[in-house]
Amino acid sequence: MKYILLFIIGISFGPFSFSQNYTKTIRRLPDSGQTKSFTNTFGEDQDYASNMPFFIDHGNGTITDTVTGLMWQKIDFGEISFENAVKYCDTLTLGGYTDWRLPSPLEGFSILNLQNTNPAINTTFFPKSAAEYWWTNKLQYNDPSKVWVTNSGGGIGNHLKTETSSAGGTKNFFVRAVRDVKTPSILPNRYISNGDGTITDLVTHLVWQQTPEAQVKTWEDALVYAEGLKFASKSDWRLPSIRELQSINDENFVSPSVNNSFFKIVNSERKFWSSTTLIAKDATKAWFWDTQFGITSYDLKTVANYVLCVRDASESEVASVHALSDTEISFFPNPSNTQIYIQTNTDKEQKIKLFNAFGQLMTEKTIQTADFSISVSDFPEGYYVLEWTDAYASKRYPFTIVHP
Repeated sequence: MKYILLFIIGISFGPFSFSQNYTKTIRRLPDSGQTKSFTNTFGEDQDYASNMPFFIDHGNGTITDTVTGLMWQKIDFGEISFENAVKYCDTLTLGGYTDWRLPSPLEGFSILNLQNTNPAINTTFFPKSAAEYWWTNKLQYNDPSKVWVTNSGGGIGNHLKTETSSAGGTKNFFVRAVRDVKTPSILPNRYISNGDGTITDLVTHLVWQQTPEAQVKTWEDALVYAEGLKFASKSDWRLPSIRELQSINDENFVSPSVNNSFFKIVNSERKFWSSTTLIAKDATKAWFWDTQFGITSYDLKTVANYVLCVRDASESEVASVHALSDTEISFFPNPSNTQIYIQTNTDKEQKIKLFNAFGQLMTEKTIQTADFSISVSDFPEGYYVLEWTDAYASKRYPFTIVHP
């Protein structure tokens, strides 16, 4: 099976979490798109299918990915330097929208389709171009001369800015802009250590082994091992797809490129098998994730690499570790004059803060009820922001105070 996902701020939360506020821009992790079988051994990518890619063409040069909830530029813009790609997205007006930006590595990798190659993308919605690579918004850790890019062959890696033609190189680096359809949710924590050797990712709702299997294995043996694993009182473990493996890569770290506050991966454990075959290029090879920097590449299936197993979290498991909630919040009237009335669908602890237009905190309140109100009669007229936070997410809403 396959799923979902991101930026940073900071508080600590709970005994098994670390300060890691995280902006979740992707609703779910899409399936890799691989639908063909390449072995009789159960556990390969196509044996687990969920969140299958589904796009909507709006007919105005924009495409919405219904799985991630992101809107994309349909036709990528031609060869361009990294710096100009940033400017291009920041000044782009398309489909009536002006809030376009460069995608993160996770977002850029999310629209690749591993059933296809050159380009590894759905050309029904994203027409084929001369692009060999597409820029993301992330520089390599400790090396600003390199940028993370996705490539038309289906991978993701770190490349020198100067490799593109307009910067003196010989390759075609294009840009495809993205925008948020809805305001991203802020998670107080992305990962939770479950205290049993497993980690829950609150972005993808996947549960991971915290420590890799000690012995390296061939690809077929990795499939067998994962399917037969009984660990932390669970038996539904599997080998992750390359999309799932790449989702835990953290470009803020190298050697290994993961958050080692949670994942117990050491530098010598570099290459991890995915369940995804290289298909069109060579079905004797499969994709792996290299944790030196975080690139995805491929190897002969007979080569021995490391294994990190994954399983899907149940709804009850996700709730028990404080996953992103679906809490709804509404408030009225807006504009307000004496009282703001707030309604939610939870009676769990919530915090409300009111900021003025200068970012000054005017008042704050901790409540544990679904309906409540806040007096604003003593506040000056003007623009304000209501910040609502529970154990799962933080959201901000603008409003105005106008006195009679």
